[in-house]
Amino acid sequence: MRRNKVLTSAFSNLYTDQRIEKVCRTLHENGYEIELIGNNWGGEEHMQRPYRFSRINIASKTLKTAYFEFNWKLYHELRKKADENTILHANDLDALLPNYLISKKLNIPLVFDSHEIFSEMPAVQGKISQKIWRYLQGKIIPHLQYMITASESYAQWFEDQYQIKSTVIQNAPQKINVPIEIPENHPKIILYQGALNPFRGIDKAILAMHHIENAIFKIAGDGPRKKEYVDLVLKENLQNKVQFLGKLLPEDLRKITLSADVGMSIEENAGASYQYSLPNKVLDCIQARVPLILSPLPEMLTIKSQFNVGEIIENHQPENIAKAIRQVLGKSRKNYQIELNKAAEQLCWEHEELKLLKVFEKAATLK
Repeated sequence: MRRNKVLTSAFSNLYTDQRIEKVCRTLHENGYEIELIGNNWGGEEHMQRPYRFSRINIASKTLKTAYFEFNWKLYHELRKKADENTILHANDLDALLPNYLISKKLNIPLVFDSHEIFSEMPAVQGKISQKIWRYLQGKIIPHLQYMITASESYAQWFEDQYQIKSTVIQNAPQKINVPIEIPENHPKIILYQGALNPFRGIDKAILAMHHIENAIFKIAGDGPRKKEYVDLVLKENLQNKVQFLGKLLPEDLRKITLSADVGMSIEENAGASYQYSLPNKVLDCIQARVPLILSPLPEMLTIKSQFNVGEIIENHQPENIAKAIRQVLGKSRKNYQIELNKAAEQLCWEHEELKLLKVFEKAATLK
């Protein structure tokens, strides 16, 4: 039989998760009947999608108990909605267990998409929860038939740990096929986009602004460290050089990205999940033809070796971050365009979705 119903689930309020949106849209446009299940943890902003979606109500007040509540409720949602015509699609480890149990109960295929190495994220390191996530990983992942993940380094890590082969589907944006006009900004715009979490290099980049003239550092996003970074800007008297734009709709974020002179992805090596990541912002900036300041981490070094799309920082000292920024601004965005065009042609969703469709085609025809 051929299955064409997909139940996609994630511990997410779905609003800003562009990877899930791209995957669901691609499957929807290729004839799959999609239902997306998230939750209302972190907000319940209005959304419109061409496929069905719902959010599980979370009553818990702490993230630790929210995970348990979501998994319990997700199990019952999947049990009600899944049938023999269903492909289950779990996003990240915090949605995997109920999907795995239902896939075994009904003998239906499960596709697991690991956006990161969940058990090795900085937020859980050294905590009891890390032991729980590692235990869960070890019990389930070796038995999965279909697994996708977001970088070659992640895939290698999972293979080394659990002897499982993953299909790498990078979280690349769709191609921008219209000519991009490069604005003449005065002052120049330096952009960070993404969650305001620890170990993203944001605090060091703020301090680097002491060494940068005629430029403004725009920070687009929200997260647990926002107040700390706002306080740092005030303490360092950098209000005229740093702006916080808050959480933006994806379409508004794309406009901001297109306006920047340099993008920034300077994650620190805070465990395997960060060490082996290929952040969304790197691919977003490349598609917008914006040169980058990058960390010397494996996936970013690989891109830099293939395409000269920016500069690698020597380390996370503010002076070295400022040095790399000055290099890019001195060369100017226009002078990176040939290499950015080459990279954008290759690193796009149109290439990645072909691999995605092959995985689901195999799952759809599983006997």
